Amino acid sequence: MPKIPESEIDRIKREVSLERLVTAHGMKLTRRGRDLVGRCPFHDDKTPSFVITPDKNLWHCFGACDAGGSNIDYVMKSEGLDFRQAIEQLKVMSGRVSSTREKSVTDLILQRPSSSIQWECDDHEIMKQVVAYYHATLKQSPDALAYLKKRGLDSSEMIAHFKLGFANRTLAQGVPMSKHKEGAKIRSRLCRLGLYKESGFEHFRGSVVIPIMDEAGNVQGMYGRKICDNVNQRASSLHLYLPGPHKGIFNIAALAESKEIILCESLIDALTFWCAGYQNVTASYGTNGFTDDHVVAFKKYGIQKVYIAYDRDDAGDSASISLAERLSDEGIESFRIQFPKGMDANEYALKMLPADKSLGLLIRCAVRMGPQRGGADLPLLAGHAAPLVAEKEVPVEANFPLPPISSLEISVEVKDQEIVVPMGDRRYRVRGLSKNMSNGLLKINLFVAINEGSVPGGLFYVDTIDLYSSKARGLYIKEAAKELMLEESVIKKDLGQILLRLEALQEQQIKETLSPKEKRVVLTKEEESAAFDLLKDPNLLGRILSDFERCGVVGEETNKLVGYLAATSRKLDAPLAVLIQSSSAAGKTALMEAVLSFMPKEEVVKYSAMTGQSLFYMEGINLKHKILAIAEGEGAARASYALKLLQSEGELTIASTGKDPNTGRMITQEYRMEGPTSIFSTTTVDEVDEEFLNRCLALSANEDREQTRAIHKLQRERHTPEGLWARQEAKGLRALHQNAQRLLRALPVANPYARALTFLDDKTRTRRDHEKYLTLIEAIALLHQYQRPIKQESRDGTIKEYIEVTVQDIAIANRLANEVLGRSLDELPPQTRKLLIRIDQMVKEVCERLKVERSDYRFSRKAVREFTGWGNTQLKIHLQRLEELEYLLVHRGGRGQSFVYEFQYEGQGQKGETFLMGLIDVRHLNGRYEEN
Repeated sequence: MPKIPESEIDRIKREVSLERLVTAHGMKLTRRGRDLVGRCPFHDDKTPSFVITPDKNLWHCFGACDAGGSNIDYVMKSEGLDFRQAIEQLKVMSGRVSSTREKSVTDLILQRPSSSIQWECDDHEIMKQVVAYYHATLKQSPDALAYLKKRGLDSSEMIAHFKLGFANRTLAQGVPMSKHKEGAKIRSRLCRLGLYKESGFEHFRGSVVIPIMDEAGNVQGMYGRKICDNVNQRASSLHLYLPGPHKGIFNIAALAESKEIILCESLIDALTFWCAGYQNVTASYGTNGFTDDHVVAFKKYGIQKVYIAYDRDDAGDSASISLAERLSDEGIESFRIQFPKGMDANEYALKMLPADKSLGLLIRCAVRMGPQRGGADLPLLAGHAAPLVAEKEVPVEANFPLPPISSLEISVEVKDQEIVVPMGDRRYRVRGLSKNMSNGLLKINLFVAINEGSVPGGLFYVDTIDLYSSKARGLYIKEAAKELMLEESVIKKDLGQILLRLEALQEQQIKETLSPKEKRVVLTKEEESAAFDLLKDPNLLGRILSDFERCGVVGEETNKLVGYLAATSRKLDAPLAVLIQSSSAAGKTALMEAVLSFMPKEEVVKYSAMTGQSLFYMEGINLKHKILAIAEGEGAARASYALKLLQSEGELTIASTGKDPNTGRMITQEYRMEGPTSIFSTTTVDEVDEEFLNRCLALSANEDREQTRAIHKLQRERHTPEGLWARQEAKGLRALHQNAQRLLRALPVANPYARALTFLDDKTRTRRDHEKYLTLIEAIALLHQYQRPIKQESRDGTIKEYIEVTVQDIAIANRLANEVLGRSLDELPPQTRKLLIRIDQMVKEVCERLKVERSDYRFSRKAVREFTGWGNTQLKIHLQRLEELEYLLVHRGGRGQSFVYEFQYEGQGQKGETFLMGLIDVRHLNGRYEEN
């Protein structure tokens, strides 16, 4: 849930009068000087001890409570609300004050809103009013409407038809507190109806509410779905029903209109079918939520067929079998709608757009559930009159190869949406072949005409037919022959040839769909020459920054350079990942898009969101040595586990069950996504999954005022005549860098200075930071490969080419690591920073006198006290801060000393720049390299 801005909290504290708030709750106030005094409502107050200071809009109880605060604290304590609920309630009050100036806050609190509840009615009428109130709040709740849109349920017709609502915690607004007799009575009734909890919280708070009503419009039940998935699961569930046993049938009107009904596992799935045009749908309440009310209603309305659309998981499959048995006992046929493994209706419809066609295909291909020979239950194919034999009785059929296209006698004309097949004086037209992406399905719309030239006297027949169904073929042959006044044998022969021809086209279609779509880009001599000139430029990094600026990305020098190098690292065996964190509208997405625009388009795979299993089943998409970009981190929250594995392991593998296309038996199939892959993502969330963050270089967009001013200037420049030419130039620069990246070879990089490098080693998390640092060095060397000699080494008859890291590469990496992974002394309080500088002076003097390295010197708190003259208590506080921030490393001391310190800091950052402790000074590398 997004954090409430401090400015909003300050506004509420300032605008909602505490004086009017407490008087609206029945407190009598008397003036005492500048203050107002009354009897505290929170304890038995015989002598007025509740004091309000109007100038500051604060209160304090000087009696038994000994508490106080702002108007927010008062509402929390008096109404039993949490901080966010109190803010939202006061926000409504402050909003009405601004729109109705003549009304006081007291009036607004005491009056009931236009959609408020009349509590004197009976329970049925109250529940109707609650549904109407929730329905009204949904229309005024952008967050709730956005959630429905995200789930593909943004149909205003659907919202009105089912009276969907939103519980925004204002249901009991205007109801007196529980301490008042009337308030206690109403709140007790709300608890009895299940709308409120005994704790005082609204049961469906923060949820989209779907009412379940009977034929007369009486509310039988309610279902609530939280619009935020990051709720505390212990405190509240994402899915809520009214307390007690489930009652009623969702969308009961559909049972009276159709003898065939779709039964979903959840109401969200049912609404998905409804919005897709399949309105003969209802829902159970979870896998174990098919009730006796459902059975009674199905029998009452004479339901003959039920299409079970439960989730495709173990629980959904098991529940479907049990449900089919129960329906069979009642004389009702059941069919299983089979989603892809692990999916539900809503997830499938969102992924396989358009939803009406994708869901319709699954409905038509539903599998019948029925009795097997011998009395056992076995899923049967829809449309088959006889049950399938048991698996062990299935004969193994020979796999005859399809005849090649060239050997077929008939010719076809393939168009965008249809296939035309001339057969003598007959003309067949096939539509819908493109939807058949499985070798076991060939359902088409088949039109046949004779004497088509003269329309008035022309004969034709059209129907939708599954060519793999002998019953469907027989019916088509009979009816078409009758309409065209031909012998059935003529139509039967035509269908046989069309079947073979369409199988060949379907096979070709499936191969083309699954084959990689990548095409190698061939550069012209001019393009190649310009790209080589760029890669051989001695000031290559400066040129990159300059080109970014000319393409309209100002400032952010470090972020642009690190992003470019991380994208280049895709060609390494362990590429870098980048996560750009910043507040909304700070430019994080623009920064990522700018970096990706410099990379070859065929090597960037970009998504707005990803589901949890999507990375495992990306057939036909190659991510090896490519960039996977996700627009917002929240859009890939469910895929975070797969992303972490892909980044760490360099590949993904999953074992899943599926049908063998030849035998129909269930077999274990392995899906594999090969890396390595460089991952780019952005987020506005402050607290990112620590496991994912540890694997990324975290960049922060510059949110300073100077940066905003520079962006504004650039935005104005774009609208000038010069800006038009600048856009054209930017297009050419992007193409230049894309071509340069295409020329980079995936060469191994060796670092001859690796043994001499240093890095902090006091925490286990530095193991991953160290690896990022080393990869950053390799990425810099890889980018400069055309400015380095390519070395060769032969061992055991194998020749390996590679390039070597230079000292300059390490110097650049150190500078970037200081800014990306480092810190600033500004994070230290002034006194702590002063002590750090004094300890640095002490260590420097002692090490020079004793001629020892700083890393080998150990000192005690006593030594610091004697050098600085600070008191022991003061010293203890500031030394502890330096320990927590890792400027000091604690070691166990010898006899007589509990511990001693190692000084990690080496005097960096005193001019305000960021730095990363533990990196070696590159001036020492040449000597160490010669030693090695």
